[in-house]
Amino acid sequence: MNFQQYIKEIGRGAEGARDLPQDDARQLYAAMLDGGVPDLELGAIILGMRVKGESLDEMLGFLAATDERTHHLDMPHGRVRPVVLPTYNGGRKEANLTPLLALLLQRFGVPVLVHGLLEGFGRVTSALIFRELGVMPLSSVTQTQAVLEEKGLAFVPLTALCPGIHNLLALRSRMGVRNSAHSLVKLINPFRGDAVLVAAATHPEFIELMRNLLLARGQRGLLLRGTEGEPFANPKRRPRLEYINDGGVEALFEAEHESLRALPNLPESNDALTTAKWIRRVLDKQIPLPKPIANQLASLLFASGYAEDFNQAKAIVAVEATGLAVGGN
Repeated sequence: MNFQQYIKEIGRGAEGARDLPQDDARQLYAAMLDGGVPDLELGAIILGMRVKGESLDEMLGFLAATDERTHHLDMPHGRVRPVVLPTYNGGRKEANLTPLLALLLQRFGVPVLVHGLLEGFGRVTSALIFRELGVMPLSSVTQTQAVLEEKGLAFVPLTALCPGIHNLLALRSRMGVRNSAHSLVKLINPFRGDAVLVAAATHPEFIELMRNLLLARGQRGLLLRGTEGEPFANPKRRPRLEYINDGGVEALFEAEHESLRALPNLPESNDALTTAKWIRRVLDKQIPLPKPIANQLASLLFASGYAEDFNQAKAIVAVEATGLAVGGN
């Protein structure tokens, strides 16, 4: 493959660069995932895309190549759709509450697949918190399938799910900058079937791109601005929660903008042990679930098919899970 032609297209700077057609993007990213691009050219491609920014067609091509190299899972038995929680940022300043959302869904019988990193690079990963809660990472997709069927919750590291994109993700420590893989991993849905992907973006411009990607691929998803990049609603101020399904977008909850009347009861620090102890107290109903996460839980009970309609989902969460009034839009 002649990588020079791709570099000439994408490497002319923010003003002069041109976007790759979708099929060219797929072929290029396939070579990157397979380790078939020499280091010099790989660095040039990563930096070229970093400066230029990815187009919708390029991301669709990159995702197609990633899908082809991702180990897939069969849909769990049962009437409800599984929920996929990609966890790749971890907690830097705030407590990482992705494990709480996963455990709440499991409690309602909604199958949950969490995929992400074991290493945190200074942040508190979901893997560390899950370990404190007795949920251990799995070593293979075969094991993941079995645990998902048995327990309804499985955490699989990216290395077991798609080793090629894990290698590209790891280049950040060598190059010092993010690359397209950091966005792509948040869109990996390994199920053969109609699962619900919780898609969390960190920047407003990527929310639009992520929305368009889900629509173009015909995926079902819950889109939100993540908390430090994690796929749970900010417990201090709810983000907009968008349900994407069947080619349409529905705002289930609008973003909160007003000043806080009172801070919710949150972990005193963001380390794994303190966060895990706080999560246990929420699950035991010793302290209330923050309302934004209750809103997100209701949204996912609706999207997964656990509830027949959205109003029923909100009522179920209010009565059975938290005792909170989940409210309207």
